[in-house]
Amino acid sequence: MQRAPREISTNRLVLRPPDRADAALWRGLSGAPGAVPVAWGTLEDCVGRWERTGFDFGIMQENSTRAGVGIGGIRHSDGDSLTLAYSLREDVRGRGLGTEAGRAWTAHALEWLPALPLIAPLSVEDPTSVRIAVGSGLEPISADTWSGPLPAVAGATCYVAPKADTPTWLDPTTRSSVLDLWCAVNDAGGAVGFLPGAPRHEVLATLTRHEDAMAAGTTTAVLLRAPDATVVAMGFLVAGHNPLLSHTRTAYRVMTDPSRRGRNLGRLLMAAMHRVAREQGVEVVVLDVRSGLGTTGFYEGCGYVEVGRVPGIIRVAPGDDRDSVIMARRLDGKPMVADGRA
Repeated sequence: MQRAPREISTNRLVLRPPDRADAALWRGLSGAPGAVPVAWGTLEDCVGRWERTGFDFGIMQENSTRAGVGIGGIRHSDGDSLTLAYSLREDVRGRGLGTEAGRAWTAHALEWLPALPLIAPLSVEDPTSVRIAVGSGLEPISADTWSGPLPAVAGATCYVAPKADTPTWLDPTTRSSVLDLWCAVNDAGGAVGFLPGAPRHEVLATLTRHEDAMAAGTTTAVLLRAPDATVVAMGFLVAGHNPLLSHTRTAYRVMTDPSRRGRNLGRLLMAAMHRVAREQGVEVVVLDVRSGLGTTGFYEGCGYVEVGRVPGIIRVAPGDDRDSVIMARRLDGKPMVADGRA
């Protein structure tokens, strides 16, 4: 199985582990005012954590200048949870770098890191850090309603990332939440099998067929749940019947809550689906995208490449025909390229 990458690349940043040659840089960055009230610790402690666990806080480095602009990442904290934290140099704040890093770290955690609650302790007097957390997919939690561990950070409100869930069957509450999500996506124009206004009973009939496939072991449901257990995103990984394709899955009915758009849920869902697929020994994931919705760029950002297209095969309405775009991604680290054989 492919090992978790130690570096994460975004449009403008490289998020990398520190090394012992970063001593002066670490002192300067860890001494800057933090966006979250956490202690970074010494460079030696951080390097040791990377060596033991393969992740921890690290250096935020800007691509254009190769300069260190911040410190942050994810640490395995006491109480069996993961802590997300960051701090930026004062002169680079206000450019969206914190959100860019937060989104990448959160997706990385869902795809690669231990399946523990990912929590960000945020200063109650810093609306910027709250905005970054929400934009990364996290939601506030209360010690009165949250049953999991919470970091003991003075003066902080804790935000938590969605939890991935792969139920083998849907209990009545989950089924109702899934139907609510699916109907909302339909009505928002999402390409998930129905046109806007589709009756709930028709969606239920299709969901029931997916549940039958789940019971047969050919389909895996991957759900993202908010802190209150509401399903805010979901997709299915479907195995084909051809034994020659047993190492592949099709990602199907990929959807996120329209009321939470802009909160990184699509990327988090794909990260969770990739994690589940790897755990099943899957090497290639394939999906079918409807053109005209702007989603091909999103999937390209998740590592997918276009491998085929059927022009005009999808008729949304009279005079409105769309292409079916076939995209694929390898999960084993190999490039998605043809081998040149006929």
